[in-house]
Amino acid sequence: MQRRNVMRAAVAGAGSVALGFTMTRPSFAYPALPGTSPYGALQAADARGIQLPAGFTSRIVARSSQTVAGTSYTWHSAPDGGACFADGNGWIYVSNSEVSSGGGVGALRFDAAGNVVDAYRTLSGTRTNCAGGATPWNTWLSCEEVDRGYVYETDPFGDDPAVRRDAMGRFKHEAAAADADHGVVYLTEDVSDGAFYRFRPTTWGNLATGTLQVLTQTGSTLAWATVPDPDGSPTATRNQVANTKRFNGGEGCYYTDGICFFTTKGDNKVWAYDADANTLATVYDDNVSGAPLTGVDNITGASGSGDLFVAEDGGNMEICVITPDDVVAPFLRITGQSASEITGPAFNPAGNRLYFSSQRGTSGSSSGGITYEVTGPFRGL
Repeated sequence: MQRRNVMRAAVAGAGSVALGFTMTRPSFAYPALPGTSPYGALQAADARGIQLPAGFTSRIVARSSQTVAGTSYTWHSAPDGGACFADGNGWIYVSNSEVSSGGGVGALRFDAAGNVVDAYRTLSGTRTNCAGGATPWNTWLSCEEVDRGYVYETDPFGDDPAVRRDAMGRFKHEAAAADADHGVVYLTEDVSDGAFYRFRPTTWGNLATGTLQVLTQTGSTLAWATVPDPDGSPTATRNQVANTKRFNGGEGCYYTDGICFFTTKGDNKVWAYDADANTLATVYDDNVSGAPLTGVDNITGASGSGDLFVAEDGGNMEICVITPDDVVAPFLRITGQSASEITGPAFNPAGNRLYFSSQRGTSGSSSGGITYEVTGPFRGL
């Protein structure tokens, strides 16, 4: 995603909290406001119950509790966070399983034409694997959303066994985003008084050892402080450092070109942490008239256009787009599945296919999850 041109008019200096970033388009400013989608209006629901802009189509690539077509793998229940990885001429889509017993990660392998050619497990025996994040060295970090949960580093290609990364801290993990520019991995925490963390490995590319830090705020100044006991016992990691900056229900996390975008579902916000300037801004807040995006959850970006795509947990079961000129609008809507949530949005390496899941599908049960692919004229390609 292209870096957003931001005039930091309200920034007193590096380390301050930035309020009111102004975009180059003069009529818009952070937070993003409801407007007309660059993709146009949503059309009538297709045969799969998905409303899409003109020119886009959907298909189902996997269903929970059912064997993936052409493979022997039964797709896992409650599909959640996901990511895509290049695989020769094709790609792999990994998906967490957010169930309390078994959890883990499954994967779909696609050939160059987009056909599913394999499906398999890359992690088993874990708990409530919610979101996570991809690393630049082509592994998937799967996060346990339980008290004192762990981060597991997994191999999307299915060759190497998963490894538990204890140094990344034990807390109610949600998502992760690797920042190769600064040598850190950002981590969100899904509790109402949660923190925003970064893990700095001793050696970039090796998550076995390193330092866990938490974002703090004193007055208008932001800083990073080391968490004394990443194990989180007896004192939770979020309560070990004075002046820890609190976030209401940390969810998705996505890094690109100096900025880590992350969401908080408790107050329906999308945030932007600028790692270069050490500033924090609100990209989106649903406290505006006609706000289309509620229940903000997983987030990803489109590299060609600079658009952010944010999935809803509830709301109207939409994935909404936030454009670089600060317009927020629905990109797609799933109908007839109000007891579900949208999870795991991720683009294939070419950026012309978007994968995501309805975690509980039409049944409202974790065993009824559906994983979709959407293709069409995405911007910037």
